[in-house]
Amino acid sequence: MKNMRILLAEDDSNLGNLLRNYLTVKNYETSLFVNGIRSLEAFSKEHYDLCILDIMMPEMDGLTLAKEIRKINPSIPIIFLTARSQKEDVLEGFRSGADDYITKPFSMEELLYRIQAILKRTAGSVVKKKKDLYTIGTYTFDPLKQFLTTGSQTIKLTTKESELLELLCQHGNEILERNYALKSIWIDDNYFNARSMDVYITRLRKYLKKDPAVKILNVHGRGYKLIC
Repeated sequence: MKNMRILLAEDDSNLGNLLRNYLTVKNYETSLFVNGIRSLEAFSKEHYDLCILDIMMPEMDGLTLAKEIRKINPSIPIIFLTARSQKEDVLEGFRSGADDYITKPFSMEELLYRIQAILKRTAGSVVKKKKDLYTIGTYTFDPLKQFLTTGSQTIKLTTKESELLELLCQHGNEILERNYALKSIWIDDNYFNARSMDVYITRLRKYLKKDPAVKILNVHGRGYKLIC
């Protein structure tokens, strides 16, 4: 079986070499680049299965690099390495296309777990492209305007309601992993955010109840599934 290929962008040569050697031992073919420009050049020429990007880098920072990488391959999984733990930095990371982030200092084992979890989730999956409009049974959902419409009734969703419904639509009739949804929308998968997401799921079920064929199912230990 061919080894997965990882692009590692890290300007700290000591940490970069340590990570590359560790991942190589774990059977990931890892290429290390010390700045964003070189990383982008390599990504445009070679195939990679996952990117690990340091946010603070010379010439091109990790956030900008992620946006450029997404233009070439919208579905490539991206993990950010950051020494900054402020919420806004993390939010900006997700807006730039992150699938996950890890704050320095971190353990090699934790990074390996996150890599394995993301690759398992994305392996063999179809790219989840965003749409301008989604059809959910007798409903039409406009994620940009945050409108959910059926017949003559239009509901204006909150931002989080809209983001959660869009994730469910992108995974229509498939399982939306609970932790993935939490980290995508709430950034942190802690207990309080998990309870908050349950409240939003209840609200969405209420909004969609006019069509009995549409259901949001709980999948025990996994997440949710939108049946439409």
